[in-house]
Order: sequence, then C-alpha cells, then structure tokens
Amino acid sequence: MSKQLTVNYNEKPCYDIIIEKDFGKLSEAFSMLKVTGKKICIVTDSNVGVLYAKEVQECLEATGNKVFVYTFPAGEDNKTLNTVEDLYEYLILNQFDRTDMLAALGGGVVGDLTGYTAATYLRGINFIQIPTSLLAQVDSSIGGKTGVDFRAYKNMVGAFHMPKLVYMNTGTLKSLSQRLFNSGLGEIIKHGLIKDLQYYQWLKENSDKIMSLDSAVLEEMIYVSCAIKKDVVEKDPTEKGERALLNFGHTLGHAIEKLMNFSLYHGECVVLGMIAALKISQSRGYIGSQEVEDALELFKKYDFPLTVNGISAEDVVKVSKNDKKMVSGKVKFILLEKIGDAFIDMTVTDDEMVAALDDIIV
Repeated sequence: MSKQLTVNYNEKPCYDIIIEKDFGKLSEAFSMLKVTGKKICIVTDSNVGVLYAKEVQECLEATGNKVFVYTFPAGEDNKTLNTVEDLYEYLILNQFDRTDMLAALGGGVVGDLTGYTAATYLRGINFIQIPTSLLAQVDSSIGGKTGVDFRAYKNMVGAFHMPKLVYMNTGTLKSLSQRLFNSGLGEIIKHGLIKDLQYYQWLKENSDKIMSLDSAVLEEMIYVSCAIKKDVVEKDPTEKGERALLNFGHTLGHAIEKLMNFSLYHGECVVLGMIAALKISQSRGYIGSQEVEDALELFKKYDFPLTVNGISAEDVVKVSKNDKKMVSGKVKFILLEKIGDAFIDMTVTDDEMVAALDDIIV
C-alpha cells in the first residue's frame, strides 16, 4: 500500500504527496529533503498530539535533526492570531532560524495555522504537512493555502506558502469519530461534483466500503481526490482563476459555519452550501431535479445533516458578503453546468441565495 503524487509549481516539481498506511516511511520521505542537523518543531493540537506526536518525533529525530513538539488546545476557536503569536514566541525562545522547519501534525486547523506561521516567521521558513484527518488529507494539506480565522471570520488572514512534503498515514483515520471522518467526505464529494462525474458515481457505488474504512478503497479515494486537487492547484496556484472552483459550497457554507459558532464541522457546512448551490444550478436550468435528488441521497448515505436551524437565510447571505471570495462587491459563486463541470458565476443574487436556503434552514 503506497501511492505518490508530485505537485508542480510554475511547471517545476515542488513537493511530493505520499500516501502510506503508517508512519513507517516518514523518515525515508523526509530524508529526501536533505535536511539534517536542524531544528524541527512539530506543531500539533491536544487531541492529535497524545496519539501520534511521540512516534512522529522519533521518525524525524532519526533523520539527524533536533525535534521539538508544540501543542495548542484543539478546536477551530484556537485557529487565531493569538495562537500564532504564542507559537512565534516558542520558536523565538528556542532560537529557530530561517534554516529550521515546522511540521504540521493534525487536521485542517493545525495545518492551516502551522503553514501561516511558517509563511510569516522570519519572513518565511519551510514546513511539511502530516495531515491526520480525512479533510486535511484530501483538501487543506495540498496547495499551499494557509491561514487563520479573524474574530470568527473564516480564514480571513493568510498566505500562500507551499509545503516541502505532504505525508499521509491513512491509519490515522481509524482514530477519527464517524462524524469527523464523514466531514472529510464533504470535500471528496465536492471533487466529483465539480470535476469528475465518473469519480462521483464511484463514491455512490462504494459508499458502504468507504464507511466501513476498507483500506484499499480509502487509498484509492484519497489518491483520486488528491490528484483532482493537484491538477487544479497546478493550473492556478494562487487562486486567480480555476482554483476558485474548489470553493463550490463554501460561499454559503462558511457563513453557516460562522453563524453556527463552529458547532458544525467544516465538511458539514460545505455540504449545506453545496445543496444551496445545486438548487441555484437547478433553478437556472443547468441541472435537473433528478441530479439534485441523487446528490441529496448521497449526502444522506454519508450521514450529513441536510438542514440547520437557529439562523436565518438573510443572515447567511449577509455574512457571506464578508467572505474573502467577494470581488468588487460581488459574490464569486460556483455553480454546476452539469455534474462534473463547475464554473464561476458573478451574477448570483441575494434573492437566489435566500430561495436556495429555504429548505435548508428550518
């Protein structure tokens, strides 16, 4: 069990994505970077650190480096500049310089925060991604988008900073709760909806094996999703065009996530946003009602909530206007021309969004 992809940047090899069943080849993969005699700081959270930090530390120490572990409290509410400042101080006190490295060990919160710290500490140092959640493995660890939330505005402060390596141990997925595992499936289904009809159909046909954590099926699923994201980010590394397609479901999903005070997982909110985008695509005549129903059935198979309460559609639309996807006062919305074929639309109105949210917000 082993798969590998190489992500290119400016048409040159930039970093490898390595998919393994354990951490057994982490030392070997890291050694390929030819980094030795340096300091490495593993950044992790209080949930992941107790499970994997010691093993990862030993793997990295085997490469001839001095390895530190920095742990911050788990949760989206700690993905802030305050946590970054605390990490800056830890690095300063331990005399990390520009030749040293960070290693993000955890889910999307850890990866985004560590990447942003690496992008800004001493004007930029190198880092690697060791994603342990399904969401991070197929989405946030790839492409160099880093960032933190600012006063609950999702990823409002950030930078593009490419990792030097992405090492995925699919064995870590077994430690996830069912709900957290499912959250990652939201981004995976998104990949099929925006880019690959065949993959979308495969996700429907293999739902039982995926939910039972069949190792071969998981490896194939992660590999295909990583390949889809790799292809998109290579064409548009700093999101000036096609990469925005990856935001399908995120415009309203991020707003729902904020209004729900992050009580729903990111993938769950993205699914709610995708449902709204599917309904707008249907109302405009791009896709039919059967295609929308098929998507809803797939979301149900993976136990996603299809409704939310306690917020209003009008507030969701209002909050979406504070999202970083706004361009010249207009929402950059992603719609489907058909399943597997997404496009950017700047003409979606507030009324269309409110109408699309009508069956979602109850």
